[in-house]
Amino acid sequence: MTGFHARLTSVRQHLHQHPELGLQEDRTRAYVAGYLKDLGLEVHEGVGVVGILRAGSGNRAIGLRADMDALPITEQSRHDYVSRNEGVMHACGHDGHMAMLLGAAELLVDDPGFDGTVVFLFQPDEEHGSGAKAMIAEGVLERFPVEEVYAIHNLPGAPVGQVSTRKGLICSSESLFEISIQGQGGHASMPQVGVDAITVGAEMVHALQTIVSRKLAPGSGAVVSVTEFVTDGQRNVLPGQAVLKGDVRARSPEDREAIAGFMRQIAQGVATAHDVTVEVEFNTGFVETLNAKGPTEAVARVARGMGFETLADRNPMSFSEDFAQFTVAVPGCFLLLGNGEEGPNGQPLHSNDYDFNDALLSIGAHFWVELVRDRLPTTQKD
Repeated sequence: MTGFHARLTSVRQHLHQHPELGLQEDRTRAYVAGYLKDLGLEVHEGVGVVGILRAGSGNRAIGLRADMDALPITEQSRHDYVSRNEGVMHACGHDGHMAMLLGAAELLVDDPGFDGTVVFLFQPDEEHGSGAKAMIAEGVLERFPVEEVYAIHNLPGAPVGQVSTRKGLICSSESLFEISIQGQGGHASMPQVGVDAITVGAEMVHALQTIVSRKLAPGSGAVVSVTEFVTDGQRNVLPGQAVLKGDVRARSPEDREAIAGFMRQIAQGVATAHDVTVEVEFNTGFVETLNAKGPTEAVARVARGMGFETLADRNPMSFSEDFAQFTVAVPGCFLLLGNGEEGPNGQPLHSNDYDFNDALLSIGAHFWVELVRDRLPTTQKD
């Protein structure tokens, strides 16, 4: 293990031991800011951390983003750097994402080889979709304007170091819905006297499944999931109130809006049939992540040039990504880096025994360096 890789491994495992939830990343933010300051970067702290590295006389700038937050999961791993924050765990690899970007900063300080400005963006609260919005609302893109923005996410189940991405849609949107039903409760022995909210809600749950199977085009990639069914019923009391909560994933704004409309139509139709009142809330926390043509082609070109297995037209991912807020404002590319196919490195994201693969740390850091040099060349490309 080289000295550089050993340092990054130590950084990653330190971050893994000290995970923090979204918008509570105080220790993490201080650690990242201190690391960047020690490298000599210009550092700005707000809801996140921004590091600025300039080289040459060029006026072009690109942004590289890493997420900082962890998840409310109790870790079940057996390695010697398990979380010391009970009930909180880096189960999505954000510890590795930070370490790779810090490593890239170190390499670029030692040997820039680019002409322009690199803006290192360390973002809070990716998991709940508010971190990118918070940084943008704070003015990060006005204070540190960039022409392009990039992000890496590890991908368990894919070969170590495989780079995959695609032009256009790369990650689905996520919307949360809540359907409130007001019926009439009553005695369990006399259901005819009232209107049982469980029966009405169960009919809605079944009907909502027809949105994807019968109202959208086959292959749309949309998902409608009811994840909670809460009532005020008791052992011998029929409920008068019920709340259905759930999650919607869509691969286009058009499908997302259509789903919201169908959901309201179905809920109102079932409610009318049973003479109850209903309210539907539908809120989109993550919009679709869209990759721009130029940045995506650059990612594939750099990956191939480094000899990495490269999939430049992978299938879109069903998960959602807060990085979408940056690509709404600036052309960019979200790419996936294979985390391995076996053991903890191959476990699904958000599982309690998942672990980021430290073999990726040098790979990811050097990839960032080569991407910077490709996008901010010291000699003008044709």
